[in-house]
Amino acid sequence: MLHKGLLLLLIIIYSCAAEHETSMLPEAYVDAAQRSTHTNNWAVLVDASRFWFNYRHVANVLSIYRSVKRLGIPDSQIILMIADDMACNARNPRPGQVYNNANQHINVYGDDVEVDYRGYEVTVENFVRLLTGRTQNGTARSKKLLSDAGSNVLIYLTGHGGDGFLKFQDSEEITSQELADGIQQMWEKKRYNELFFMVDTCQAASLYEKFTSPNVLAVASSLVGEDSLSHHVDPSIGVYMIDRYTYYALEFLEKVQPFSKRTIGEFLQVCPKRVCISTVGVRKDLYRRDPHKVPITDFFGAIRPTRVSTDRINVTLANEEDFVNEVAQLGPRKQFKIILEPQFTAELIK
Repeated sequence: MLHKGLLLLLIIIYSCAAEHETSMLPEAYVDAAQRSTHTNNWAVLVDASRFWFNYRHVANVLSIYRSVKRLGIPDSQIILMIADDMACNARNPRPGQVYNNANQHINVYGDDVEVDYRGYEVTVENFVRLLTGRTQNGTARSKKLLSDAGSNVLIYLTGHGGDGFLKFQDSEEITSQELADGIQQMWEKKRYNELFFMVDTCQAASLYEKFTSPNVLAVASSLVGEDSLSHHVDPSIGVYMIDRYTYYALEFLEKVQPFSKRTIGEFLQVCPKRVCISTVGVRKDLYRRDPHKVPITDFFGAIRPTRVSTDRINVTLANEEDFVNEVAQLGPRKQFKIILEPQFTAELIK
């Protein structure tokens, strides 16, 4: 009995010491641990469904595309996959334009959209190859995800889904296990620093359930067993314009500026159930930082603070004198002669 009492006392003392030690960590150290270490940003934006009645899915992905581009991620670091071209669809009364609101405030197609994978190029195989860096020989550079260990990567998916899958082109599916395997390969190959996974589809939370890779933060428009609903119809074209979750996400992003102090933690709360109807799912157990201390631009922007200086700055190469001396000590180069052989038969038979 005495031994048990001593053991309990030692456990209590150790717990108190641990709490005291944690509370005494320097504030600067804690703040530094919460700061991002990324050096560049990439975005992979996918609309996986086709046909005119899925107009809203194109509006979804183009809304996110417009936002990340406005906040500083260049087209060279955005991979845009659109399964159907609504802007040029014969049913579109406004050719070359796609709107996410019946009031037509924002043409999300714009005049400088760069679609990397279009139509039947949007397949499960191409998407997995893109993530894992296993693109086929001859693939254009603009169709490759050239991220590295310093990259913060945003992955956005929209379309029709179910429990554990997302449909592509209405003919094939990518499963939650395939997504988890693809992201695991990205981590093993050092293709991301942190990854933000965002999906707007029915039963969306089922797509991140099997994730095990570190530094992944995920948000889904609906939980397992729930539908993700559309926002409103435009009577002039007879289809839904945008999904509810993406509508409120875009409403938040439109108020964000490149040097905004808005956080990912705030973004995760943009669509409460009273407006979304579905329940937004969040998974952050794999993510090491507090989302409320992570700037929204760590994933949706790519602008680095810069300082303009008008002072004169002397730039000296490392070991410049040694370099100059080595060049001076080099002896004269050997002379060489260029001989051009005749190229035509007439010259050879003279």
